Amino acid sequence: MKAAILQRTGAPRPYTESCPLLIDDVRIGSPGPGELVVQIKAAGLCHSDLSVINGDRPRPTPMVLGHEAAGRVVECAPDVGDLKPGDHIVMTFVPSCGSCLPCMEGRPALCEPAAKTNTAGTLLSGARRIFHGEKEINHHMGVSAFAEYAVVSRRSVVRVDDTLPSAEAALFGCAVLTGVGAVVNTAKVPAGSSVAIVGLGGVGLNSLLAARLIGARRIVAIDLIPEKLKLAKELGASDALLAGANAVDEVRDLTSGGVDFAFEMAGSIPALELAYKITKRGGTTVTAGLPHPDKSISIPPVHLVGEERTLKGSYIGSAVPARDIPRYISLFQQGFLPIDKLMSRKLKLAQINEGFDRLADGHVVRQVIEF
Repeated sequence: MKAAILQRTGAPRPYTESCPLLIDDVRIGSPGPGELVVQIKAAGLCHSDLSVINGDRPRPTPMVLGHEAAGRVVECAPDVGDLKPGDHIVMTFVPSCGSCLPCMEGRPALCEPAAKTNTAGTLLSGARRIFHGEKEINHHMGVSAFAEYAVVSRRSVVRVDDTLPSAEAALFGCAVLTGVGAVVNTAKVPAGSSVAIVGLGGVGLNSLLAARLIGARRIVAIDLIPEKLKLAKELGASDALLAGANAVDEVRDLTSGGVDFAFEMAGSIPALELAYKITKRGGTTVTAGLPHPDKSISIPPVHLVGEERTLKGSYIGSAVPARDIPRYISLFQQGFLPIDKLMSRKLKLAQINEGFDRLADGHVVRQVIEF
């Protein structure tokens, strides 16, 4: 089968010239216990993939990237009895072992074995089942969806409605799950709240859609790209502001001192600092961005105490994927989550390096590879 193999991290841009992702033939092994083979139908290009390519998120190479995807079951291991060939699935990039303490507490996004195996580049079982010649290739987040087929853990997939178009279905595995979940699960934003979204990529715009869905009274959208601000207004933002030196004062003026909830979705320290500064006294700042692990921020502790401020992280939208993905799909099908409006363009696998150049430039929301 064809796959996009990340040969090394930190390749210079433009990626159309340095070609960090090599399109080549690979083969997959048979599924082990608790695993299945999936034919990939669509896979989204996400900043979490880009952060591996540019080295912001260290991962072992060579690796087949791709973690936001939808597909069709081709083969199941004998012990996988609740799925069958032909079932349509969405993949989730944090498999849940079901038995570690976070999983038992109902927080599968924090599954401890999954965190270890995702970092190591293996499936949840610890195995690698992709081969380039005779060499083992690492898996990305237990998914490796930039390929025609993938071997994945049963705990990495959620069965979905087979009438859902594959390109839209793929977005539920990351952009929707993370963006909507940050608002609904992590922050638990009440109706009537004021909300700001800093960073209007696929995740940030899903947070905007969720804020509108739950009945936020004011939604302030902030980004560096004017086209994204225009789209945010079309999707229901009350105000759309360019990130810059005056953004903090502008938000405070618009909201009488700051918003109840600010969401940082850009994965940068300046964006997080901005989100924190526009959060009102007693308010909550939520970050789902993933800057380089060496980066840090400085916050005066007196703010946290004297202003009763909250700063929270949100990973995969604090989701329970088997519960949340079907719910969000139902909302999309009823017209309440118009995620199809976030689709910037559809690509072929051969265009993947070009696609990541566009993503790095910031002028697209979601690009999806269709197989």
